[in-house]
Amino acid sequence: MNDHQKHMAQACKQGAENDTMAFPDSVKQLTEAGFDRYVVDFCQATMTYYLPASESLTFSFLHEATAIPETFAVETIKDAIRAAQTKRENYTYQWFCQAVMEAGCIGYLVSLLGKRVVYFGRTGDSHVEYFP
Repeated sequence: MNDHQKHMAQACKQGAENDTMAFPDSVKQLTEAGFDRYVVDFCQATMTYYLPASESLTFSFLHEATAIPETFAVETIKDAIRAAQTKRENYTYQWFCQAVMEAGCIGYLVSLLGKRVVYFGRTGDSHVEYFP
């Protein structure tokens, strides 16, 4: 992994946390830098960015500790996704993370190649959200 790729991953992570980079912009920048996926793990409070050969870079990120329930409330997760997509008033990435964790989401995989996000829970339940 070169320095440019490391910088782009860090910039996208910080952009999400600081609400200064929209999801479509981070998808574009990560794809152009050669990444094919990233995983957010709420249990470990990490974001891991992967290159095609599985070379990876992991960052810690801040979120409030939350006991994540066993029940995967897919409609609540979908509502949080819609809030993100429409930039609902008072939306922040921190709010989004808290909302999906409280709805039973332990993490999500963003497949840049597959143009989808897979949200998953403790029991293996999942929700797939496609993006253009």
